[in-house]
Amino acid sequence: MASTPDPEEFSAPPTAKREYADRLATLERRGIRRFIDVQAPYRWNLRRLRLGRVLDVGCGLGRNLVGLDAGSVGVDHNAESIRIARARGLQAYTPDEFFAAPEAEPGAFDTLLFAHVLEHLPSEAGVDLVRQYVPYLVEDGRLCFITPQPRGYRSDATHVTYIDLDGLRERAEQLGARVERASSFPLPRLFGEVFTYNEFLVVARMHGTS
Repeated sequence: MASTPDPEEFSAPPTAKREYADRLATLERRGIRRFIDVQAPYRWNLRRLRLGRVLDVGCGLGRNLVGLDAGSVGVDHNAESIRIARARGLQAYTPDEFFAAPEAEPGAFDTLLFAHVLEHLPSEAGVDLVRQYVPYLVEDGRLCFITPQPRGYRSDATHVTYIDLDGLRERAEQLGARVERASSFPLPRLFGEVFTYNEFLVVARMHGTS
């Protein structure tokens, strides 16, 4: 007998569905990724920013969380992604779980990381999502935003808002932060037209801090 469909599954955004987590897991095992850790340069880039204890919002399967400082925590609205991240030994929660967890203390984290998250949301919804987690930052905390460049943006049908460095600066300012770093990684911006995995990165510090 077929199981009864879950109404919440039909109403959930695409990135919250099991199929999205399955797609991410499949991509990790495809082609050269079976033999080479292609995420290593991106994790290195995050480590050199010295982000401290990070709350990785939209952590997915935990590909960035793996390389972050001890005590860092992941949050994602995809329950299957969180299951996979935990199976890898990472500390990760769905939003409801996080807000009820001991780690959800005001000022508990040095940095909020939103890597490949904001492009999945309309502009204002993205800012609202970040604002929801700002209370968990230390007083002089930082925001770290990463979004895809043109080729990467076109590679995923769940992307709805293209955000370049100017767009990330604007969002940081809306949230009351000043930009400390804005860059293209791993290649100059020109390559973002043809290289799927070129990224925009902005690091900003909240106003009124040292």
